[in-house]
Amino acid sequence: MADKDNSQFQINVDPKTTPILYTDVIFMNTNEDGLMLDVCQKIGSTNQLQVVARIGMSRIHAKKFIKKLSELLVMTEGKSQTGEKN
Repeated sequence: MADKDNSQFQINVDPKTTPILYTDVIFMNTNEDGLMLDVCQKIGSTNQLQVVARIGMSRIHAKKFIKKLSELLVMTEGKSQTGEKN
């Protein structure tokens, strides 16, 4: 995770090859070395799940991620979307 301001990076995303993956369920496992997330979607109205992404990170990175995510959620509370103000 970058500790720098996002304005220092140019991020390029091709929506054709990098879709947004929605999650209904996240399974989290951890050990002394790190954290593993299995990001899943429910399949229709069944009780089946499809893993759409698996993400691993160090414990240090996970702590930074939680801190930044918490800050973002507080900052955008009550707003419909994140991003630059026009």
